[in-house]
Amino acid sequence: MRLEEVFSGVAVAFEATGAAAMIIGFVIALVLGVRSLRRREGGRAAFSVLRNALGSAILLGLEILVAADLIRTITSKPSVEDALILGLIVLIRTVLSISIQIEIEGVLPWRRALLTSGGQLLGEAVRRDRAAQAERSG
Repeated sequence: MRLEEVFSGVAVAFEATGAAAMIIGFVIALVLGVRSLRRREGGRAAFSVLRNALGSAILLGLEILVAADLIRTITSKPSVEDALILGLIVLIRTVLSISIQIEIEGVLPWRRALLTSGGQLLGEAVRRDRAAQAERSG
């Protein structure tokens, strides 16, 4: 097996992981939103939970897809056109990631002392949900 085939396979695996992160994150966001509604926190709170969790999942998926694009540069032919197309794709995904992060947190990413990844944000949403469940049952 050639090295190009290995890196191509790794890039495909990263792409599948990025897509899976968004799909699984959507399901988690939906569950968290429904749980928030069932706890009678109100529609606005449930929407906020759903929006933040879904945005976090999309952010995580986009970060993984950017990594896949960077890995794919190893396997691409070194032409200017390929490099420009790949650069444009990475730029678009990066701008989307930044805009989603601003939407979720309400703060420009470079104004924060510590950056938070999409996975951390999704984990925080799950922790808040578990704490609310424990509070309700305990």
